[in-house]
Amino acid sequence: MEIALLQTDIVWGDADANIRRVAALMDRHPGARLYVLPEMWATGFNTQPDAHTLEEGHRAQAWMEAEARRRGVYIAGSLPIAAEPDAPQTVADAPQAVNRLVVAGPEGLCATYDKVHLFTYGGEPAHYRPGHSRTVVTIDGVRFMWQICYDLRFPVFARNRGDYDVLVYVANWPASRRRAWDTLARARAIENQCYVCAVNRTGNDPLCAYDGGTVVVDAYGRDVAAVARPGDGAPEPEAVVSARIDMERLTAFRSKFAVLADADAFTLD
Repeated sequence: MEIALLQTDIVWGDADANIRRVAALMDRHPGARLYVLPEMWATGFNTQPDAHTLEEGHRAQAWMEAEARRRGVYIAGSLPIAAEPDAPQTVADAPQAVNRLVVAGPEGLCATYDKVHLFTYGGEPAHYRPGHSRTVVTIDGVRFMWQICYDLRFPVFARNRGDYDVLVYVANWPASRRRAWDTLARARAIENQCYVCAVNRTGNDPLCAYDGGTVVVDAYGRDVAAVARPGDGAPEPEAVVSARIDMERLTAFRSKFAVLADADAFTLD
């Protein structure tokens, strides 16, 4: 199955502009079954969302659902979304938004994942509620587990329990921490005997600079596809990284070198 990761330069607070940008990239790269967009791809990583930001998030989700139906493909990416009234927290001044990864397909909304590890250093918990569970979605026989940005730093949460084949990260990961991004994405693939598809943005927002690093890594920790880094040290450009998920090869490797069968047994409260 073919997957395409869209490394975009997000226009701050302008969902319409970002929708046009994503649609154009998809038009120029047809043939993928799944298109994956960065974290908060329609608004930028806004840790203090107002009503307009949340409305932009809802409009972008509606576009994802409609566009996935129209094209007959799957589209995934995270958005700032107003939390449901019956969400677990009931304190009056509790955060009223979630950083929600949406998976839309030919039949509409498939699944959602609310970011579990909120980025405390960037103030995200002040305005967003954390998620509480993992989300795995099967597409054409391939099992995808979804995570968002800061989740990459927490290997226990990503531990493969035999329930997924591809670990997907969508992010706004700053250029100043690029080495951590590169290292951890490959570590998650090796330790979980899975593909890792990690899509990051490029460009700038009011607080940070981003230089991409979007990559597909196989279970050996080798790059299957990535954006070529400019030789002068400049940020990576807006680009699409596409690769084929080879389940036959992955299954053979897991059977031959059964690392997961020897994993430490533990449970967390």
